[in-house]
Amino acid sequence: MARKIIWSLFLVFLSGQVALAQSTDIEQEITQLSQQKWQWMADKDADELAELFHDKAKFVHMGGTWGKDREVDIIRSGFIHYKKADVHEVMVEALNENTVILWNQITLLAVVGDNEVTTPFMVTEVYVKENSNWKLADLTFSKLLTRD
Repeated sequence: MARKIIWSLFLVFLSGQVALAQSTDIEQEITQLSQQKWQWMADKDADELAELFHDKAKFVHMGGTWGKDREVDIIRSGFIHYKKADVHEVMVEALNENTVILWNQITLLAVVGDNEVTTPFMVTEVYVKENSNWKLADLTFSKLLTRD
């Protein structure tokens, strides 16, 4: 009887460790994907971004909220050029094997229209897995208040 209990506890522990490892792997994968996204934005690689963005994705900026097609067009045209995102902090939480939220604290150097601006943001990214591929479903920029 004691053997069965010990064996059962071992299996529960082992399955918990496997689940934790899978969650960590997903979180690392999403962190890398987010970093790649920032590079594609800096490179104005609208084709790669169009593949990454979910068809129903929403993008929340200081100037408004819009969908995938408008975001891709804005990047392709250069109206917003995400020149460089200095990432200061990354937090990731896998809600399950198909949904992950990532938060980046960044300083973004961007060109908006004809103006180059540097802005501190907390950026929220929501990724969903669709047909074995991760898709960015939401990208929200929240401007951080800074102390002078």
